[in-house]
Amino acid sequence: MPAEQDGTRLDSFLTTALPDRSRSQIQKLIKDGLVSGPLKDVRPSSAVRAGQKYTIDLPAPVAISAVAEDLPLAILFEDADVVVLDKPAGMVVHPAAGHDSGTLVNALLHHVDDLSGIGGELRPGIVHRLDRGTSGVMIVAKHDAAHQELARQFHDREVEKEYIALVWGLVQQGRRIDAPIGRDPSDRQKMSTRARRARSAVTRVIKAEHLKGVSLLHVAIATGRTHQIRVHLSAIGHPIVGDPTYGGVHRRVANDLRAVQRLERPFLHAARLAFTHPTDGRKMEFTSPLPEDLQSVVDDIRYRQEPHE
Repeated sequence: MPAEQDGTRLDSFLTTALPDRSRSQIQKLIKDGLVSGPLKDVRPSSAVRAGQKYTIDLPAPVAISAVAEDLPLAILFEDADVVVLDKPAGMVVHPAAGHDSGTLVNALLHHVDDLSGIGGELRPGIVHRLDRGTSGVMIVAKHDAAHQELARQFHDREVEKEYIALVWGLVQQGRRIDAPIGRDPSDRQKMSTRARRARSAVTRVIKAEHLKGVSLLHVAIATGRTHQIRVHLSAIGHPIVGDPTYGGVHRRVANDLRAVQRLERPFLHAARLAFTHPTDGRKMEFTSPLPEDLQSVVDDIRYRQEPHE
């Protein structure tokens, strides 16, 4: 052990020595008895001393219980470190209670054959999520080192995320919504800007097309709070069209807006994602056009609102 690290906590020292492992993973290895050294009682907080030697028994990644399923998946890019895909609407990202199959993870386990382990498990590393009803670009890590670096980029707000949303009413380009988001105090299934415990969130409208009664927006977010865009737009009185959770479903609509009644999900699409490759540092950018179910609604509204001879 280098002399300059004399007195450092064991978990901090090992995290530096093993950059592909997170501190929490190192702490678990210590608590599981997989780290041995000169001390009988090895703890994460143990102080290391110059000249000491420690041995780590790294367990091989184990398979997770999720089953690989041959589900259709639009992969935009793949290499040894990451997978970039175009998630369809209606697909849940993670297996959970009530959704133990048919998820994005189930599909990835089938399509990706060189996973090297995330957190000790052979699974794709979900760095960020899209709601079940949201379509568009997502990035997934194949191993711990890629997952950690991408997670850092998301945390440090270095990733560029742009969405397309159709909202009720008139919203101007340049509108900035800066309002912390947390669990709704009266409904734990929802998020809210009125939560007692909330985290900072900023949403910017970078482009707006005004149609009579609705606005087609391009929205950028640096943060990525749960339901952020849906909550923020609803909070300023312009909920996303088709969003039943945040007030975006209207029973009565004008004749030229009737196409919105075809929507079976909120009109929200992750159209662009830009990030730095976690291994070689390349700037990478991926886009996804509006899916047919959303594009057809916009086309119908535009047609009905255009003057015809």
